[in-house]
Formats: sequence, structure tokens, C-alpha cells
Amino acid sequence: MSGLHAAPLDGPVLVLAGGLSHEREVSLRSGRRVADALRGRGLDVVAVDADAALLPRLASDPPAVVVPLLHGASGEDGAIRDVLDLLGLAYVGSGPTACRAAFDKPAAKAALTAAGLATPDAVALPETTFRELGAAAVLDALVDRLGLPLMVKPARGGSALGASLVTAREQLPTAMVGCFAYGDVALVERAVRGREVAVAVLDGADGPVALPAVEVVADGGVYDFTARYTAGATEFFAPARLDPAAAEACAAAALTAHRALGLADLSRADMIVDDDGRAWVLEVNVAPGMTETSLVPLAVAAAGADLGGVWEGLVRHAVARGSRRPLPVAAAP
Repeated sequence: MSGLHAAPLDGPVLVLAGGLSHEREVSLRSGRRVADALRGRGLDVVAVDADAALLPRLASDPPAVVVPLLHGASGEDGAIRDVLDLLGLAYVGSGPTACRAAFDKPAAKAALTAAGLATPDAVALPETTFRELGAAAVLDALVDRLGLPLMVKPARGGSALGASLVTAREQLPTAMVGCFAYGDVALVERAVRGREVAVAVLDGADGPVALPAVEVVADGGVYDFTARYTAGATEFFAPARLDPAAAEACAAAALTAHRALGLADLSRADMIVDDDGRAWVLEVNVAPGMTETSLVPLAVAAAGADLGGVWEGLVRHAVARGSRRPLPVAAAP
């Protein structure tokens, strides 16, 4: 359905999954699913881990294209894309600068706000500030400023690791400690009530296209790590149970976010639709999960498309685009 170039492949597709982040197991599951989907399309696929053997392998036997499916800091902060650019390899997904812009949640929120999107009020709080100024005083100021309920989550990270919903002041200390276990900066955000949805965006020949929104209803009320990756722990509606106006607003918000952050090929915007039908963008993912319980594959199916066909289109488009390594700057005479 992507309508992208059908470029020929002169080598294998290398699916990169695993790594050493807290989301390693999720990444491996995503990698297996995408590798199987591409093999089902008749492509030659090699799945490898991100370890010390990776760079020598890429240098000695370059693939036609790399599919980075690393989650967490090692896969979404732009670093692995920088390395692929250094090696002159084609790859699927956003470039390093865009990855960094999306991965840093406070910076991304600023960019989304500047683009006219609604995103909940939030405060980014480093652990050092939290301790040096006195935890109790800081927490009181947070509640006074943002009110309750609150979402506490690492400023950099994914899969809801270290994230928790706070409905009472006395829950905040535990939430902050849990958050700092996954990063040294906490993003404390006003929790918006409403339907939780995700909208995937695919780049096509005529520009980015939003797939149908997927609605998430977690059994425990919070779409945390367990709810995301435990079969049966969450109910999904694809497409989401939204009226046409709200569905259109979600699609427009996801497309605006994709463009505002300079993303490429594939992204997923997570948002809350309040009772007035307003879409509040929470964050945008450059390497969304592709597991059996992940949202993008559900959106692809809701659009009447085949996951293997979508990924084949992205792969061939990346091959046609080629390396994004910048040309060397000429030395001054």
C-alpha cells in the first residue's frame, strides 16, 4: 500500500535487532516478526544482533539495506543511524537528527507545540535537581503547578518502562524513584483523560499517509510495559472507536508530528482523545514495536494491507534512496 519505488536488491536485507537496552527482548521479537514477513515476500533476509561483531560484518559484507529495529536508547537516539551513515549504508527509517529530536521527549514536546499541536503541560526534572532542592518541596511544586493526575516517565526511553500514573500526592515519591531507575531525567506530565490511541504514519510516493488509529484499552487502566507485551492484557480496537471528526483530527495530528520532527518512512504517534474530540499528542516513536501485540501491525491490518508488503515497500524505497551519508566538505583553499 506504500506506493514506493520497487528498487531491485543487490544483496540481503539485514534486520538489526536486540542490543543492550532494557527493551532488548521486545526488539528481538520485533526483528523476528519483520524478518519473517520479508522472507514471506521472497526476500533474502539476515537477522543480526547489535554487538561487537556488527561493524566488521557490515564493512566486510555490506547488505543491500539495513532495517534497524532496535528499541530504547541504542536504537532510537540516532546513534546507530549515525554509524550506518558513516558506513554509507542504506537503511529504513528516520535519520539521526530526526531520531534525536523525537527520542528526547521534552525537546519533542517543544517541537510539537511549535507546530500547533496540543500536548499536555509537563516539567522535565533531572534527578540531581530533584535531590539537591529537596524531594518534598519539588513534589509539592509539581502538584501545585500541574495538578493531579500526573504521568511520570523517563524523558528518554520507550515501551513505558519506568512510567507510572500518579493519582495522589503520596504516590509521587515511588513514581519518581521508579522513573529514575531508567533515566536521569523525569518528565512529569499532566495526565489527560480520554481514549488512548496510536496513529502510524507511512511515507508513500505522494508523501506521508496516516493509517487508521488503533485504540488501546488496558485491563489495569494504564498501558504500561506489561500491558503492552503480555497477550490478553490489553484490548485493541482497530480502527479506534472514534467519530469521523475525531479520527480525522488524530490523523492530522500524526501527520503534523511526523513532518514537524523531520521523520522518514515510518513513525507512530501516541495520543489521548479527550471528551471534546481533541487529540493530545504524548510522544512520537521512530522505531515502533512490531511484535504480536504491537500497534503498527494492527494499523496495517486495519488499512487492509499486508505487513510484509508494507515492509517490502519501505525496504525497496530505502534502497532507491541509497546512503544518506553527507558529502565531505571541501577544504578551504
